[in-house]
Amino acid sequence: MAEPPGSTGSETLRFAAHLLRGRWFTVFASFLVMFGAGATYLFGIYSKQIKSTLGYDQTTLNLLGFFKDLGANVGVLSGLIAEVTPTWFVLLTGSAMNFAGYFLIWLAVSGKIPRPRVWQMCLYICIGANSQNFANTGALVTCVKNFPEGRGIMLGLLKGFVGLSGAVMTQMYLAIYGNDSKSLILLIAWLPAAISVLFVYTIRTLEGVPRQRDERRVFFKFLYLSIVLALFLMVMTILQKQFVFPRAAYAGSATVVCALLFVPLFIIISEELAHWKKRNSLPNPALRVKIESSERSESKLVEPAVVHVPWYSDVFKPPPRGEDYTILQALLSVDMLILFLATLCGLGSSLTAVDNLGQIGESLGYQARITSTFVSLVSIWNYFGRVFSGFVSESLLVRYKVPRPLMMTLVLLLSCVGHLLIAFPSPGSLYIASIIIGFSFGAQLPLLFAIISELFGLKYYSTLFNCGQLASPLGSYILNVKVTGMLYDREALKELSRKGMSRDSVKELTCLGRHCYRLSFIILTLVTLFGALVSLILVARTKEFYRGDIYEKFRDGVEESSERESDASPVKKDMDVAGEKSSSERTNANA
Repeated sequence: MAEPPGSTGSETLRFAAHLLRGRWFTVFASFLVMFGAGATYLFGIYSKQIKSTLGYDQTTLNLLGFFKDLGANVGVLSGLIAEVTPTWFVLLTGSAMNFAGYFLIWLAVSGKIPRPRVWQMCLYICIGANSQNFANTGALVTCVKNFPEGRGIMLGLLKGFVGLSGAVMTQMYLAIYGNDSKSLILLIAWLPAAISVLFVYTIRTLEGVPRQRDERRVFFKFLYLSIVLALFLMVMTILQKQFVFPRAAYAGSATVVCALLFVPLFIIISEELAHWKKRNSLPNPALRVKIESSERSESKLVEPAVVHVPWYSDVFKPPPRGEDYTILQALLSVDMLILFLATLCGLGSSLTAVDNLGQIGESLGYQARITSTFVSLVSIWNYFGRVFSGFVSESLLVRYKVPRPLMMTLVLLLSCVGHLLIAFPSPGSLYIASIIIGFSFGAQLPLLFAIISELFGLKYYSTLFNCGQLASPLGSYILNVKVTGMLYDREALKELSRKGMSRDSVKELTCLGRHCYRLSFIILTLVTLFGALVSLILVARTKEFYRGDIYEKFRDGVEESSERESDASPVKKDMDVAGEKSSSERTNANA
Protein backbone atom coordinates (compact mmCIF):
# COMPACT_ATOMS: atom_id res chain seq x y z
CA MET A 1 0.00 0.00 0.00
CA ALA A 2 1.45 3.34 -1.05
CA GLU A 3 1.73 6.01 1.58
CA PRO A 4 -0.78 8.87 1.24
CA PRO A 5 0.43 12.19 -0.10
CA GLY A 6 1.94 14.35 2.58
CA SER A 7 3.64 11.52 4.48
CA THR A 8 6.88 12.13 2.63
CA GLY A 9 8.21 15.01 0.60
CA SER A 10 8.72 12.91 -2.53
CA GLU A 11 5.19 11.51 -2.34
CA THR A 12 3.77 15.01 -2.04
CA LEU A 13 5.70 16.15 -5.09
CA ARG A 14 4.50 13.13 -7.05
CA PHE A 15 0.91 13.85 -6.11
CA ALA A 16 1.32 17.53 -7.04
CA ALA A 17 2.63 16.52 -10.46
CA HIS A 18 -0.27 14.07 -10.84
CA LEU A 19 -2.71 16.85 -9.90
CA LEU A 20 -1.32 19.36 -12.40
CA ARG A 21 -1.36 16.78 -15.19
CA GLY A 22 -4.89 15.55 -14.46
CA ARG A 23 -8.17 16.21 -16.23
CA TRP A 24 -9.74 17.92 -13.25
CA PHE A 25 -7.03 20.56 -12.93
CA THR A 26 -7.56 21.29 -16.62
CA VAL A 27 -11.20 21.97 -15.72
CA PHE A 28 -10.21 24.33 -12.90
CA ALA A 29 -7.77 26.25 -15.12
CA SER A 30 -10.44 26.45 -17.83
CA PHE A 31 -12.90 27.92 -15.31
CA LEU A 32 -10.49 30.75 -14.56
CA VAL A 33 -9.77 31.38 -18.24
CA MET A 34 -13.51 31.53 -18.91
CA PHE A 35 -13.94 34.08 -16.11
CA GLY A 36 -11.69 36.38 -18.13
CA ALA A 37 -13.32 35.65 -21.49
CA GLY A 38 -16.51 37.66 -21.03
CA ALA A 39 -15.21 41.21 -21.39
CA THR A 40 -17.51 41.79 -24.37
CA TYR A 41 -20.52 41.69 -22.02
CA LEU A 42 -19.24 44.81 -20.24
CA PHE A 43 -19.63 46.94 -23.35
CA GLY A 44 -22.87 48.35 -21.96
CA ILE A 45 -20.95 49.90 -19.05
CA TYR A 46 -18.07 51.59 -20.86
CA SER A 47 -19.83 52.30 -24.20
CA LYS A 48 -21.29 55.50 -22.75
CA GLN A 49 -17.75 56.63 -21.93
CA ILE A 50 -16.62 55.97 -25.51
CA LYS A 51 -19.66 57.78 -26.90
CA SER A 52 -19.18 60.93 -24.82
CA THR A 53 -15.36 61.07 -24.97
CA LEU A 54 -15.07 60.55 -28.72
CA GLY A 55 -18.32 62.33 -29.66
CA TYR A 56 -20.04 59.43 -31.42
CA ASP A 57 -23.72 59.26 -32.37
CA GLN A 58 -25.75 56.13 -31.69
CA THR A 59 -25.26 54.69 -35.19
CA THR A 60 -21.47 54.98 -34.85
CA LEU A 61 -21.57 53.47 -31.38
CA ASN A 62 -23.69 50.58 -32.67
CA LEU A 63 -21.18 50.13 -35.51
CA LEU A 64 -18.50 49.80 -32.85
CA GLY A 65 -20.74 47.31 -31.06
CA PHE A 66 -21.10 45.34 -34.28
CA PHE A 67 -17.32 45.02 -34.68
CA LYS A 68 -17.15 43.91 -31.06
CA ASP A 69 -19.71 41.20 -31.82
CA LEU A 70 -17.93 40.37 -35.07
CA GLY A 71 -14.64 39.83 -33.26
CA ALA A 72 -16.28 37.89 -30.43
CA ASN A 73 -18.10 35.48 -32.74
CA VAL A 74 -15.88 35.02 -35.79
CA GLY A 75 -13.66 32.34 -34.36
CA VAL A 76 -12.86 30.42 -37.53
CA LEU A 77 -9.24 31.61 -37.36
CA SER A 78 -8.78 30.35 -33.82
CA GLY A 79 -10.42 27.05 -34.76
CA LEU A 80 -8.16 26.49 -37.74
CA ILE A 81 -5.09 27.44 -35.71
CA ALA A 82 -6.13 24.96 -33.02
CA GLU A 83 -6.30 22.17 -35.62
CA VAL A 84 -2.55 22.48 -36.35
CA THR A 85 -1.00 23.97 -33.17
CA PRO A 86 -0.96 22.98 -29.47
CA THR A 87 -3.42 24.49 -27.01
CA TRP A 88 -0.77 26.65 -25.30
CA PHE A 89 -0.10 28.49 -28.56
CA VAL A 90 -3.82 29.21 -29.00
CA LEU A 91 -4.12 30.63 -25.48
CA LEU A 92 -0.98 32.76 -25.77
CA THR A 93 -2.16 34.20 -29.09
CA GLY A 94 -5.49 35.10 -27.52
CA SER A 95 -3.89 36.78 -24.49
CA ALA A 96 -1.68 38.94 -26.76
CA MET A 97 -4.68 40.00 -28.86
CA ASN A 98 -6.75 40.78 -25.78
CA PHE A 99 -4.12 43.06 -24.28
CA ALA A 100 -3.31 44.83 -27.55
CA GLY A 101 -6.92 45.56 -28.52
CA TYR A 102 -8.32 46.80 -25.22
CA PHE A 103 -5.14 48.64 -24.20
CA LEU A 104 -5.34 50.73 -27.38
CA ILE A 105 -9.00 51.51 -26.63
CA TRP A 106 -8.03 52.62 -23.11
CA LEU A 107 -5.28 54.85 -24.50
CA ALA A 108 -7.79 56.47 -26.88
CA VAL A 109 -10.55 57.02 -24.30
CA SER A 110 -8.14 58.34 -21.66
CA GLY A 111 -6.66 60.82 -24.16
CA LYS A 112 -3.13 59.41 -24.03
CA ILE A 113 -3.00 59.08 -27.83
CA PRO A 114 -4.56 61.28 -30.55
CA ARG A 115 -8.23 60.57 -31.22
CA PRO A 116 -8.37 57.52 -33.52
CA ARG A 117 -10.56 57.36 -36.57
CA VAL A 118 -13.72 55.30 -36.38
CA TRP A 119 -12.26 52.44 -38.45
CA GLN A 120 -9.29 52.28 -36.10
CA MET A 121 -11.52 51.99 -33.03
CA CYS A 122 -13.52 49.29 -34.81
CA LEU A 123 -10.27 47.43 -35.51
CA TYR A 124 -9.10 47.75 -31.89
CA ILE A 125 -12.31 46.41 -30.38
CA CYS A 126 -12.56 43.65 -33.01
CA ILE A 127 -9.05 42.42 -32.15
CA GLY A 128 -9.69 42.58 -28.41
CA ALA A 129 -13.05 40.81 -28.67
CA ASN A 130 -11.67 38.15 -31.02
CA SER A 131 -9.31 37.02 -28.26
CA GLN A 132 -12.40 35.55 -26.57
CA ASN A 133 -12.56 32.93 -29.33
CA PHE A 134 -9.00 31.82 -28.62
CA ALA A 135 -9.88 31.36 -24.95
CA ASN A 136 -13.04 29.46 -25.92
CA THR A 137 -11.21 27.26 -28.39
CA GLY A 138 -8.34 26.56 -26.02
CA ALA A 139 -10.33 25.87 -22.87
CA LEU A 140 -13.87 24.93 -23.90
CA VAL A 141 -13.00 22.55 -26.74
CA THR A 142 -10.35 20.87 -24.58
CA CYS A 143 -12.84 20.19 -21.77
CA VAL A 144 -15.49 18.85 -24.16
CA LYS A 145 -12.96 16.38 -25.60
CA ASN A 146 -11.80 15.38 -22.10
CA PHE A 147 -15.41 14.88 -20.87
CA PRO A 148 -17.40 13.86 -23.98
CA GLU A 149 -20.29 12.21 -22.12
CA GLY A 150 -20.90 15.30 -19.99
CA ARG A 151 -20.51 17.82 -22.80
CA GLY A 152 -23.86 19.50 -22.19
CA ILE A 153 -23.10 20.00 -18.51
CA MET A 154 -19.51 21.04 -19.21
CA LEU A 155 -20.59 23.58 -21.85
CA GLY A 156 -23.21 24.97 -19.48
CA LEU A 157 -20.69 25.41 -16.67
CA LEU A 158 -17.92 26.94 -18.79
CA LYS A 159 -20.19 29.31 -20.69
CA GLY A 160 -21.95 30.08 -17.40
CA PHE A 161 -18.66 31.25 -15.94
CA VAL A 162 -18.21 33.47 -19.01
CA GLY A 163 -21.63 34.92 -18.26
CA LEU A 164 -20.58 35.69 -14.68
CA SER A 165 -17.30 37.26 -15.77
CA GLY A 166 -18.93 40.64 -16.34
CA ALA A 167 -20.14 40.86 -12.74
CA VAL A 168 -16.84 39.43 -11.42
CA MET A 169 -14.72 41.99 -13.27
CA THR A 170 -17.08 44.76 -12.19
CA GLN A 171 -16.38 43.91 -8.53
CA MET A 172 -12.65 43.82 -9.20
CA TYR A 173 -12.51 47.13 -11.02
CA LEU A 174 -14.53 48.83 -8.28
CA ALA A 175 -12.05 47.50 -5.71
CA ILE A 176 -8.92 48.40 -7.69
CA TYR A 177 -9.86 51.58 -9.55
CA GLY A 178 -13.07 52.87 -7.97
CA ASN A 179 -16.11 53.94 -10.00
CA ASP A 180 -14.15 54.86 -13.14
CA SER A 181 -15.39 53.17 -16.31
CA LYS A 182 -12.25 54.21 -18.21
CA SER A 183 -10.17 52.11 -15.83
CA LEU A 184 -12.55 49.21 -16.43
CA ILE A 185 -11.22 49.09 -20.01
CA LEU A 186 -7.67 48.89 -18.62
CA LEU A 187 -8.65 46.01 -16.32
CA ILE A 188 -10.20 44.18 -19.27
CA ALA A 189 -6.88 44.58 -21.10
CA TRP A 190 -4.49 43.07 -18.55
CA LEU A 191 -6.46 40.67 -16.31
CA PRO A 192 -7.69 38.06 -18.87
CA ALA A 193 -4.28 38.08 -20.57
CA ALA A 194 -2.54 37.43 -17.25
CA ILE A 195 -4.85 34.50 -16.41
CA SER A 196 -4.23 32.81 -19.77
CA VAL A 197 -0.47 33.19 -19.46
CA LEU A 198 -0.49 31.81 -15.90
CA PHE A 199 -2.39 28.60 -16.76
CA VAL A 200 -1.33 28.20 -20.38
CA TYR A 201 0.52 24.87 -19.97
CA THR A 202 -2.08 23.15 -17.78
CA ILE A 203 -4.91 23.15 -20.34
CA ARG A 204 -4.55 20.33 -22.87
CA THR A 205 -6.42 17.39 -24.32
CA LEU A 206 -5.72 14.14 -22.43
CA GLU A 207 -6.20 10.95 -24.42
CA GLY A 208 -6.39 7.45 -22.97
CA VAL A 209 -7.23 8.67 -19.47
CA PRO A 210 -9.88 6.45 -17.81
CA ARG A 211 -13.13 8.22 -17.01
CA GLN A 212 -15.15 7.98 -13.82
CA ARG A 213 -18.75 6.86 -13.54
CA ASP A 214 -19.51 9.56 -10.97
CA GLU A 215 -18.23 12.54 -12.97
CA ARG A 216 -21.68 14.12 -12.84
CA ARG A 217 -21.48 14.22 -9.04
CA VAL A 218 -18.39 16.45 -9.32
CA PHE A 219 -20.08 18.63 -11.93
CA PHE A 220 -22.97 19.21 -9.54
CA LYS A 221 -20.50 20.35 -6.86
CA PHE A 222 -19.19 22.93 -9.32
CA LEU A 223 -22.78 23.93 -10.10
CA TYR A 224 -23.72 24.50 -6.45
CA LEU A 225 -20.57 26.54 -5.91
CA SER A 226 -21.20 28.67 -8.98
CA ILE A 227 -24.78 29.32 -7.84
CA VAL A 228 -23.43 30.60 -4.51
CA LEU A 229 -21.07 32.90 -6.40
CA ALA A 230 -23.87 34.13 -8.68
CA LEU A 231 -26.20 34.85 -5.74
CA PHE A 232 -23.43 36.70 -3.89
CA LEU A 233 -22.74 38.82 -6.96
CA MET A 234 -26.43 39.58 -7.34
CA VAL A 235 -26.77 40.68 -3.72
CA MET A 236 -23.65 42.84 -3.90
CA THR A 237 -24.80 44.41 -7.15
CA ILE A 238 -28.16 45.39 -5.63
CA LEU A 239 -26.57 46.72 -2.42
CA GLN A 240 -23.96 48.74 -4.31
CA LYS A 241 -26.72 50.49 -6.26
CA GLN A 242 -28.71 51.28 -3.13
CA PHE A 243 -25.86 52.47 -0.91
CA VAL A 244 -22.58 54.30 -1.40
CA PHE A 245 -19.78 51.83 -0.66
CA PRO A 246 -16.35 52.97 0.55
CA ARG A 247 -13.28 51.58 -1.20
CA ALA A 248 -12.68 49.12 1.68
CA ALA A 249 -16.14 47.58 1.20
CA TYR A 250 -15.47 47.13 -2.52
CA ALA A 251 -12.16 45.47 -1.65
CA GLY A 252 -13.89 43.11 0.78
CA SER A 253 -16.46 42.14 -1.85
CA ALA A 254 -13.73 41.48 -4.42
CA THR A 255 -11.81 39.36 -1.88
CA VAL A 256 -14.85 37.13 -1.28
CA VAL A 257 -15.32 36.75 -5.04
CA CYS A 258 -11.69 35.72 -5.52
CA ALA A 259 -11.95 33.20 -2.66
CA LEU A 260 -15.06 31.62 -4.22
CA LEU A 261 -13.27 31.39 -7.56
CA PHE A 262 -10.59 29.17 -6.01
CA VAL A 263 -12.91 26.85 -4.05
CA PRO A 264 -13.15 24.47 -7.09
CA LEU A 265 -9.43 23.83 -6.61
CA PHE A 266 -10.13 22.14 -3.26
CA ILE A 267 -12.88 20.01 -4.84
CA ILE A 268 -10.44 18.94 -7.53
CA ILE A 269 -7.70 18.12 -5.00
CA SER A 270 -10.17 15.92 -3.13
CA GLU A 271 -11.14 14.04 -6.30
CA GLU A 272 -7.57 13.57 -7.47
CA LEU A 273 -6.47 12.45 -3.99
CA ALA A 274 -9.13 9.72 -3.97
CA HIS A 275 -8.07 8.63 -7.45
CA TRP A 276 -4.40 8.67 -6.40
CA LYS A 277 -5.04 6.45 -3.37
CA LYS A 278 -7.13 4.04 -5.40
CA ARG A 279 -4.50 3.74 -8.11
CA ASN A 280 -1.64 3.23 -5.64
CA SER A 281 -3.59 0.54 -3.76
CA LEU A 282 -2.83 -1.96 -6.54
CA PRO A 283 -0.34 -4.65 -5.29
CA ASN A 284 1.53 -4.74 -8.58
CA PRO A 285 0.89 -1.69 -10.80
CA ALA A 286 3.64 -2.79 -13.17
CA LEU A 287 1.50 -5.78 -14.20
CA ARG A 288 -1.26 -3.49 -15.43
CA VAL A 289 1.19 -1.34 -17.38
CA LYS A 290 2.71 -4.41 -18.99
CA ILE A 291 -0.67 -5.84 -20.00
CA GLU A 292 -1.98 -2.55 -21.39
CA SER A 293 1.22 -1.77 -23.31
CA SER A 294 1.39 -5.26 -24.84
CA GLU A 295 -2.25 -5.11 -25.92
CA ARG A 296 -1.72 -1.67 -27.45
CA SER A 297 1.22 -3.04 -29.41
CA GLU A 298 -0.94 -5.95 -30.58
CA SER A 299 -3.72 -3.64 -31.71
CA LYS A 300 -1.26 -1.54 -33.68
CA LEU A 301 -0.10 -4.64 -35.60
CA VAL A 302 -3.58 -5.29 -36.98
CA GLU A 303 -4.46 -1.69 -37.87
CA PRO A 304 -5.67 -1.55 -41.47
CA ALA A 305 -3.94 0.68 -43.98
CA VAL A 306 -5.48 4.11 -44.41
CA VAL A 307 -6.83 4.74 -47.90
CA HIS A 308 -6.47 8.36 -48.96
CA VAL A 309 -9.26 9.81 -51.06
CA PRO A 310 -9.60 13.32 -52.53
CA TRP A 311 -10.99 15.84 -50.04
CA TYR A 312 -13.82 16.86 -52.35
CA SER A 313 -15.07 13.36 -53.18
CA ASP A 314 -17.46 13.03 -50.21
CA VAL A 315 -18.45 16.63 -49.51
CA PHE A 316 -22.10 15.89 -50.30
CA LYS A 317 -21.98 12.34 -48.89
CA PRO A 318 -21.88 12.99 -45.14
CA PRO A 319 -21.79 10.17 -42.58
CA PRO A 320 -24.75 9.49 -40.26
CA ARG A 321 -25.50 12.12 -37.62
CA GLY A 322 -23.19 11.83 -34.65
CA GLU A 323 -20.20 10.61 -36.65
CA ASP A 324 -17.23 12.82 -37.47
CA TYR A 325 -18.12 15.11 -40.36
CA THR A 326 -15.43 16.93 -42.31
CA ILE A 327 -15.56 20.72 -42.12
CA LEU A 328 -17.13 21.08 -45.58
CA GLN A 329 -19.62 18.26 -44.98
CA ALA A 330 -20.86 20.00 -41.85
CA LEU A 331 -20.93 23.53 -43.28
CA LEU A 332 -22.87 22.43 -46.39
CA SER A 333 -25.37 20.25 -44.53
CA VAL A 334 -29.03 21.22 -44.21
CA ASP A 335 -28.86 20.82 -40.42
CA MET A 336 -26.10 23.43 -40.16
CA LEU A 337 -27.96 25.85 -42.44
CA ILE A 338 -31.10 25.58 -40.30
CA LEU A 339 -29.07 26.03 -37.12
CA PHE A 340 -27.30 29.02 -38.67
CA LEU A 341 -30.58 30.76 -39.51
CA ALA A 342 -32.09 30.15 -36.06
CA THR A 343 -28.90 31.45 -34.44
CA LEU A 344 -28.85 34.53 -36.66
CA CYS A 345 -32.35 35.45 -35.50
CA GLY A 346 -32.02 34.49 -31.84
CA LEU A 347 -28.49 35.55 -30.91
CA GLY A 348 -28.60 38.56 -33.25
CA SER A 349 -31.67 39.93 -31.46
CA SER A 350 -30.31 39.16 -28.01
CA LEU A 351 -26.94 40.82 -28.73
CA THR A 352 -28.76 43.90 -30.00
CA ALA A 353 -30.73 44.14 -26.77
CA VAL A 354 -27.67 43.65 -24.56
CA ASP A 355 -25.54 46.19 -26.46
CA ASN A 356 -28.25 48.86 -26.27
CA LEU A 357 -29.22 48.28 -22.65
CA GLY A 358 -27.33 51.33 -21.38
CA GLN A 359 -29.00 53.64 -23.89
CA ILE A 360 -32.40 52.01 -23.28
CA GLY A 361 -32.13 52.81 -19.57
CA GLU A 362 -31.10 56.38 -20.39
CA SER A 363 -34.02 56.84 -22.80
CA LEU A 364 -36.48 55.67 -20.13
CA GLY A 365 -35.09 58.14 -17.59
CA TYR A 366 -33.04 55.83 -15.33
CA GLN A 367 -29.95 57.25 -13.64
CA ALA A 368 -26.50 56.09 -14.77
CA ARG A 369 -25.87 54.00 -11.64
CA ILE A 370 -29.23 52.25 -12.09
CA THR A 371 -28.44 51.59 -15.75
CA SER A 372 -25.30 49.70 -14.77
CA THR A 373 -27.56 47.51 -12.58
CA PHE A 374 -29.33 46.32 -15.72
CA VAL A 375 -26.00 45.34 -17.26
CA SER A 376 -25.04 43.41 -14.14
CA LEU A 377 -28.42 41.65 -14.07
CA VAL A 378 -27.89 40.57 -17.68
CA SER A 379 -24.46 39.20 -16.76
CA ILE A 380 -25.71 37.25 -13.73
CA TRP A 381 -28.82 35.85 -15.43
CA ASN A 382 -26.71 35.12 -18.47
CA TYR A 383 -24.92 32.69 -16.17
CA PHE A 384 -28.15 31.12 -14.91
CA GLY A 385 -29.34 30.67 -18.49
CA ARG A 386 -26.14 28.92 -19.49
CA VAL A 387 -25.95 26.45 -16.63
CA PHE A 388 -29.71 25.85 -16.80
CA SER A 389 -29.64 25.02 -20.50
CA GLY A 390 -26.56 22.84 -20.05
CA PHE A 391 -27.78 20.79 -17.07
CA VAL A 392 -31.49 20.67 -17.88
CA SER A 393 -31.08 19.87 -21.57
CA GLU A 394 -28.59 17.11 -20.66
CA SER A 395 -30.98 15.62 -18.09
CA LEU A 396 -33.95 15.75 -20.48
CA LEU A 397 -31.85 14.19 -23.22
CA VAL A 398 -30.50 11.33 -21.07
CA ARG A 399 -33.72 10.52 -19.22
CA TYR A 400 -36.49 11.29 -21.71
CA LYS A 401 -34.67 11.53 -25.08
CA VAL A 402 -35.90 15.11 -25.57
CA PRO A 403 -34.11 16.62 -28.62
CA ARG A 404 -31.77 19.40 -27.59
CA PRO A 405 -32.96 21.71 -30.42
CA LEU A 406 -36.40 21.76 -28.76
CA MET A 407 -34.80 23.48 -25.78
CA MET A 408 -33.53 26.17 -28.16
CA THR A 409 -37.05 26.73 -29.48
CA LEU A 410 -38.39 27.30 -25.97
CA VAL A 411 -35.53 29.69 -25.13
CA LEU A 412 -36.22 31.80 -28.23
CA LEU A 413 -39.91 32.05 -27.33
CA LEU A 414 -38.93 33.26 -23.85
CA SER A 415 -36.65 35.86 -25.42
CA CYS A 416 -39.65 37.32 -27.27
CA VAL A 417 -41.23 38.20 -23.92
CA GLY A 418 -38.16 40.23 -22.90
CA HIS A 419 -38.17 42.16 -26.18
CA LEU A 420 -41.86 43.02 -25.77
CA LEU A 421 -41.24 44.37 -22.26
CA ILE A 422 -38.78 46.87 -23.77
CA ALA A 423 -41.05 47.74 -26.70
CA PHE A 424 -43.95 48.47 -24.32
CA PRO A 425 -42.27 49.48 -21.05
CA SER A 426 -43.96 50.05 -17.72
CA PRO A 427 -42.46 51.11 -14.37
CA GLY A 428 -39.86 48.54 -13.35
CA SER A 429 -40.34 46.41 -16.46
CA LEU A 430 -36.75 46.97 -17.58
CA TYR A 431 -35.54 45.00 -14.55
CA ILE A 432 -37.65 42.02 -15.61
CA ALA A 433 -36.61 42.46 -19.26
CA SER A 434 -32.93 42.46 -18.27
CA ILE A 435 -33.39 39.16 -16.40
CA ILE A 436 -35.30 37.48 -19.24
CA ILE A 437 -32.95 38.69 -21.98
CA GLY A 438 -29.87 37.78 -19.96
CA PHE A 439 -31.26 34.30 -19.21
CA SER A 440 -32.35 33.55 -22.78
CA PHE A 441 -29.17 35.00 -24.30
CA GLY A 442 -27.02 32.85 -22.02
CA ALA A 443 -29.04 29.70 -22.67
CA GLN A 444 -28.59 29.83 -26.46
CA LEU A 445 -24.80 29.43 -26.65
CA PRO A 446 -24.37 26.12 -24.72
CA LEU A 447 -27.26 24.67 -26.71
CA LEU A 448 -25.70 25.76 -30.01
CA PHE A 449 -22.28 24.34 -29.12
CA ALA A 450 -23.71 21.06 -27.78
CA ILE A 451 -25.92 20.52 -30.84
CA ILE A 452 -22.96 21.05 -33.18
CA SER A 453 -20.82 18.55 -31.25
CA GLU A 454 -23.61 15.95 -31.23
CA LEU A 455 -24.64 16.20 -34.88
CA PHE A 456 -21.21 16.63 -36.49
CA GLY A 457 -18.76 14.87 -34.12
CA LEU A 458 -15.70 16.07 -32.21
CA LYS A 459 -12.91 15.57 -34.76
CA TYR A 460 -13.15 19.10 -36.18
CA TYR A 461 -15.09 20.61 -33.31
CA SER A 462 -12.57 23.44 -32.82
CA THR A 463 -13.46 24.83 -36.24
CA LEU A 464 -17.12 23.84 -36.47
CA PHE A 465 -18.33 25.44 -33.25
CA ASN A 466 -16.59 28.68 -34.25
CA CYS A 467 -18.21 28.51 -37.69
CA GLY A 468 -21.58 27.91 -36.09
CA GLN A 469 -21.55 31.17 -34.18
CA LEU A 470 -20.73 33.26 -37.29
CA ALA A 471 -24.47 33.89 -37.55
CA SER A 472 -24.35 35.94 -34.37
CA PRO A 473 -22.33 38.95 -35.66
CA LEU A 474 -24.22 38.90 -38.96
CA GLY A 475 -27.51 39.10 -37.11
CA SER A 476 -26.09 41.77 -34.84
CA TYR A 477 -25.01 43.91 -37.80
CA ILE A 478 -28.40 43.71 -39.51
CA LEU A 479 -30.51 44.17 -36.38
CA ASN A 480 -28.26 46.45 -34.33
CA VAL A 481 -26.62 48.76 -36.88
CA LYS A 482 -29.07 48.76 -39.76
CA VAL A 483 -32.30 48.56 -37.76
CA THR A 484 -32.01 49.61 -34.10
CA GLY A 485 -29.27 52.24 -34.46
CA MET A 486 -30.85 53.98 -37.43
CA LEU A 487 -34.36 53.97 -35.94
CA TYR A 488 -32.98 55.40 -32.67
CA ASP A 489 -31.14 58.20 -34.50
CA ARG A 490 -34.27 58.96 -36.53
CA GLU A 491 -36.29 59.43 -33.33
CA ALA A 492 -33.52 61.57 -31.82
CA LEU A 493 -33.42 63.81 -34.91
CA LYS A 494 -37.19 64.23 -34.70
CA GLU A 495 -36.78 65.49 -31.13
CA LEU A 496 -34.12 67.98 -32.24
CA SER A 497 -36.31 69.27 -35.05
CA ARG A 498 -39.20 69.79 -32.64
CA LYS A 499 -36.85 71.93 -30.52
CA GLY A 500 -35.76 73.89 -33.58
CA MET A 501 -32.21 72.47 -33.44
CA SER A 502 -30.00 70.65 -35.96
CA ARG A 503 -27.55 67.76 -35.63
CA ASP A 504 -24.56 70.11 -35.72
CA SER A 505 -25.80 71.99 -32.66
CA VAL A 506 -25.29 69.03 -30.28
CA LYS A 507 -22.24 66.86 -29.65
CA GLU A 508 -24.16 63.72 -28.66
CA LEU A 509 -27.35 62.54 -30.32
CA THR A 510 -29.75 61.44 -27.57
CA CYS A 511 -33.38 60.33 -27.58
CA LEU A 512 -35.55 60.37 -24.46
CA GLY A 513 -38.89 58.62 -24.13
CA ARG A 514 -40.66 55.28 -24.55
CA HIS A 515 -40.93 55.73 -28.30
CA CYS A 516 -37.13 55.63 -28.86
CA TYR A 517 -36.85 51.84 -29.04
CA ARG A 518 -40.49 50.77 -29.53
CA LEU A 519 -40.43 50.00 -33.26
CA SER A 520 -36.95 48.47 -33.04
CA PHE A 521 -37.96 45.92 -30.42
CA ILE A 522 -41.22 45.05 -32.14
CA ILE A 523 -39.06 44.08 -35.13
CA LEU A 524 -36.68 42.14 -32.86
CA THR A 525 -39.62 40.23 -31.39
CA LEU A 526 -40.87 39.18 -34.83
CA VAL A 527 -37.38 38.14 -35.94
CA THR A 528 -36.86 36.04 -32.80
CA LEU A 529 -40.26 34.39 -33.26
CA PHE A 530 -39.26 33.46 -36.80
CA GLY A 531 -36.03 31.95 -35.45
CA ALA A 532 -38.04 29.83 -33.00
CA LEU A 533 -40.19 28.48 -35.84
CA VAL A 534 -37.09 27.67 -37.89
CA SER A 535 -35.56 25.76 -34.98
CA LEU A 536 -38.67 23.55 -34.88
CA ILE A 537 -37.65 22.24 -38.32
CA LEU A 538 -34.37 21.03 -36.80
CA VAL A 539 -36.32 19.39 -33.97
CA ALA A 540 -38.33 17.39 -36.50
CA ARG A 541 -35.22 16.42 -38.49
CA THR A 542 -33.18 15.21 -35.49
CA LYS A 543 -35.97 13.59 -33.45
CA GLU A 544 -34.99 10.03 -34.39
CA PHE A 545 -31.28 10.70 -33.84
CA TYR A 546 -31.83 11.88 -30.27
CA ARG A 547 -33.98 8.84 -29.49
CA GLY A 548 -30.85 6.69 -29.77
CA ASP A 549 -27.88 6.46 -27.41
CA ILE A 550 -25.67 9.28 -28.71
CA TYR A 551 -22.97 8.70 -26.05
CA GLU A 552 -22.56 4.95 -26.54
CA LYS A 553 -19.24 5.18 -28.37
CA PHE A 554 -17.64 7.17 -25.53
CA ARG A 555 -18.26 4.60 -22.79
CA ASP A 556 -15.42 2.14 -23.47
CA GLY A 557 -12.97 3.94 -21.17
CA VAL A 558 -15.24 4.50 -18.19
CA GLU A 559 -13.88 3.21 -14.91
CA GLU A 560 -15.82 0.67 -12.90
CA SER A 561 -17.63 2.13 -9.90
CA SER A 562 -16.03 1.98 -6.50
CA GLU A 563 -18.65 -0.50 -5.28
CA ARG A 564 -17.73 -3.02 -7.95
CA GLU A 565 -14.04 -2.44 -7.38
CA SER A 566 -14.40 -3.48 -3.75
CA ASP A 567 -15.84 -6.87 -4.80
CA ALA A 568 -12.99 -7.82 -7.18
CA SER A 569 -9.25 -8.32 -7.01
CA PRO A 570 -7.46 -5.18 -8.25
CA VAL A 571 -5.02 -7.14 -10.43
CA LYS A 572 -7.82 -9.26 -11.90
CA LYS A 573 -9.86 -6.16 -12.58
CA ASP A 574 -6.98 -4.52 -14.44
CA MET A 575 -6.43 -7.67 -16.50
CA ASP A 576 -10.15 -7.83 -17.33
CA VAL A 577 -10.30 -4.17 -18.30
CA ALA A 578 -7.19 -4.50 -20.44
CA GLY A 579 -8.59 -7.66 -22.05
CA GLU A 580 -11.91 -6.04 -22.81
CA LYS A 581 -10.15 -3.05 -24.29
CA SER A 582 -7.95 -5.25 -26.44
CA SER A 583 -10.94 -7.26 -27.66
CA SER A 584 -12.80 -4.08 -28.56
CA GLU A 585 -9.78 -2.69 -30.40
CA ARG A 586 -9.31 -5.91 -32.37
CA THR A 587 -12.99 -5.96 -33.32
CA ASN A 588 -12.88 -2.35 -34.53
CA ALA A 589 -9.67 -2.96 -36.46
CA ASN A 590 -11.10 -6.02 -38.22
CA ALA A 591 -14.26 -4.09 -39.00
